[in-house]
Amino acid sequence: MKDRDVALVSAFFEALSRGDLDAMAACYHPEVSFADPIFPEVEGRDRVMAMWTSQLRGRGEFKAGFHEVTGDDRTATARWTAHYTYRGTGRVVDSEIESFFRFEDGLIVGHRDEFDFRRWSRRALGRPVGFVLGWMPGFRKTIRDRARQALEEVAWHG
Repeated sequence: MKDRDVALVSAFFEALSRGDLDAMAACYHPEVSFADPIFPEVEGRDRVMAMWTSQLRGRGEFKAGFHEVTGDDRTATARWTAHYTYRGTGRVVDSEIESFFRFEDGLIVGHRDEFDFRRWSRRALGRPVGFVLGWMPGFRKTIRDRARQALEEVAWHG
């Protein structure tokens, strides 16, 4: 893995932890694509940054604890922990996330995050509601629809 790619991923997570949207955007290629269990497909830097804006807004303290990065000349994998308060319930959430990155022109062109949705729902909603609902496909769709609506309400202009 190239040192510049490690530095780029590190810079991204440092910016995320500070909530520095402009610095995060500087790490992304204009044609970046993002996906995770809640946002299955977000295309283009402006939309991806609108997604991050909607996610970081109103969360109070947000921390991104970056653990490690591995990879090769074109891709990287990083493990990190997101610590924040879920605004829907006011509950503190710690999510273990694995991120996969692809690089092009010295920037991140692909970013996919994976985490256990059922574990997230238990932490965000509490027991027993989060435990029961986390297994239901309809609940996941509801969360995705709400997240997509929040994304549509945010415009990011870096």
